[in-house]
Amino acid sequence: MPPLPEPDRLPEQAPAPGRPAGGPDRTAAPALDRPPGPAAPVGEALRAEAAAFLRALRHHTEAAQDPQETREAARALARSTRRLGATLHTFRPLLDREWADRLRPELTWLTGVLADEHLVAARLTRLLASLHRLSGPAAPRRGGPGIGAAKAGALLERRLTLARTRAHSACLTAFASARLHALVDEVALLSGEVPLGPDAPAGADALAEGAARRLADAVAALPLHRAGHPYNAEALALAVPAPDSQDTPWHQVRLLLRLHRYAQEVVAPDAAPGPRLAAARRALDRHRDASEAAHEAASAAATPRIAPTTAYALGVLHADQRHEVEAARYAFQRAWAGEAVGVKGE
Repeated sequence: MPPLPEPDRLPEQAPAPGRPAGGPDRTAAPALDRPPGPAAPVGEALRAEAAAFLRALRHHTEAAQDPQETREAARALARSTRRLGATLHTFRPLLDREWADRLRPELTWLTGVLADEHLVAARLTRLLASLHRLSGPAAPRRGGPGIGAAKAGALLERRLTLARTRAHSACLTAFASARLHALVDEVALLSGEVPLGPDAPAGADALAEGAARRLADAVAALPLHRAGHPYNAEALALAVPAPDSQDTPWHQVRLLLRLHRYAQEVVAPDAAPGPRLAAARRALDRHRDASEAAHEAASAAATPRIAPTTAYALGVLHADQRHEVEAARYAFQRAWAGEAVGVKGE
């Protein structure tokens, strides 16, 4: 990954010694001398994450010759970018709306740039590992991929290596762009003054409650009665005609769970996330990974003029990943079986 641009301004304070597990570093930026108001926790969170963003940016630039350090800095930058965007989304009524609506799409764009190459590499690793597992000694007896496994693996490697190269090229182009320089300057300004809007009828706690309600409503709309078994033949059969449309509500719940978690970090920064939501988040991450891997296997199987044995192996791989989707839904259903989501708890 190439060095990121230096912003025109960087905070002068030393890096904080740490942050709560997974949460924003509230020691990162000093609070401005102003009377507390309904937007005070939001402004504090935005300043803290802006400072964390800039520290990760500086770390990435200084560690350009160390691949491991560069990856860690890029992950930290992605975390801060996601939290900034989520805070702007959830607490928009408390902020200058024109400013928030201008900045949030840029943060979403940078999040995608930082994530794409890693996601493609992880997808290739997952698919090749699954193909190797399915091609073990017992594979012929249990309907494994058979003699087409080697060619299926080579096809997946060609496709995803090309996709990773394209993602890396897009990353290089983005990091050299004026668009990223402008975004870094906007975030650098955030470390000092947060553009607030006129007084809103709801405070930060009420807006965080709204994020919790949206999550609970989205979960209630999921077909959890079909997720009562780890490997569900009924659900798997329903996924065959249109798996993407069936997966979309689950991906939406994953996004809403992230927004809820980040909202909690704003209004209750000292409260650690509960084990129930942590397990639900892990299950939805597994669901996303398996769903995208299954989609890639199906797309590869549709490649023109491939051998029938290769297509068959890819079909077996697709079915295996759809089973993993159903297993992840089952894990989510079990994790969610606890108490309802609320503010300042989980």
